[in-house]
Amino acid sequence: MTTGPTPTSPDHRAAHLTWRSGTVTARGHAHPGARELTVRLTAPLPDGVTDQVRALAYTTLVGDPDVGDRLQLNVSALARGLGTGGYALVVAPRDGLPADPPPGPGHLVKARYTPLQAMVLGVDEQESEHHSTLQDADDLAGLPVVVADLHSALPAIVAGARDTAERAGAPAPRVAYLMTDGGALPAAFSRTVATLRETGWLTTTITAGQAFGGDLEAVTVHTGLLAARHVAHADLVVVAQGPGNLGTGTRWGFSGVAAGEAVNAAATLGGRAVASLRVSGADPRDRHLGVSHHSLTAYGRVALTPADVVVPRPDPQLEDRPAWGADLTARIRTQAATLAARHRVVEQAVDTHALDVLRRTPVRLSTMGRDLDADPAAFVAAYAAGRHAQSLT
Repeated sequence: MTTGPTPTSPDHRAAHLTWRSGTVTARGHAHPGARELTVRLTAPLPDGVTDQVRALAYTTLVGDPDVGDRLQLNVSALARGLGTGGYALVVAPRDGLPADPPPGPGHLVKARYTPLQAMVLGVDEQESEHHSTLQDADDLAGLPVVVADLHSALPAIVAGARDTAERAGAPAPRVAYLMTDGGALPAAFSRTVATLRETGWLTTTITAGQAFGGDLEAVTVHTGLLAARHVAHADLVVVAQGPGNLGTGTRWGFSGVAAGEAVNAAATLGGRAVASLRVSGADPRDRHLGVSHHSLTAYGRVALTPADVVVPRPDPQLEDRPAWGADLTARIRTQAATLAARHRVVEQAVDTHALDVLRRTPVRLSTMGRDLDADPAAFVAAYAAGRHAQSLT
């Protein structure tokens, strides 16, 4: 017989927010849709010490606060000391409201039934100019679709695709990023996406599910993929969640499980699914060393249709890098081989040139707090997936 609180007992922890109000003391970096701020709180965080915090305002939702403005803030993640969120989030100004948006089409609601639900124009809805294009669209016609677990893989995948095109003397590919809703919901949270978009590394961003703020808004991953093919005319699509992977240390309790569903969606629509492995040579947790158990679950258990699973094959010089080594290469190959019953395991040769390419990305590479030098295998694996995908175009 089990004991303990039931879901209806007073001990049950329902969803909750930790609120603070504060005053803007400085304005920081801004990119489309977001503004960083420094805010002095009227009452410190629960630690009793911190009364000045970094805050983030989504400017299309709450306006663009100025120094001296008073704000209402959600500090829940900061109060718990979590990396998720990383900021105090501006909920609303205390004095005066932002102006109403101009009237326009669009009836899709994202972040639905939350206090900051947003109204957007869906690429496939009836009021969209693309509705007729997508109404009966049903085929990706072999479009390569690279699927990744972590948002941090995005720039490395694109780097690999661009490098392959350059080596072949071909134009840089038109890359669409399809952001799913497993991590951050607002695309504006990602400075990586903003920079890749500004520098032309991404041609289009598409936000699917509850995620919002892309160049195109989609209801599902399926309509997002079709929009990438038929509206954005992408040569290559990268599907990954936004920043902020959610995990519980269990086999199934992680937001990246949706990578397996994305493989299914790509195959269902006639795309060529390419699985980018989550790899690490520096993670202290055995379940993430080599090929992460997250990739093995998403691709080995959730993905029911075949994909090209790309395994980096390093040359001796690359393999001699810190946090790599022959043991790591052997471990990755052995783990990836477990996926061969369902998928096509493809080895992609890589050398130290990959590191040179990755160092030239327009954004800072970081995964789980580790940069390219600390965990080269993580980024080279994603680069390899991009190289293979581009070879399919």
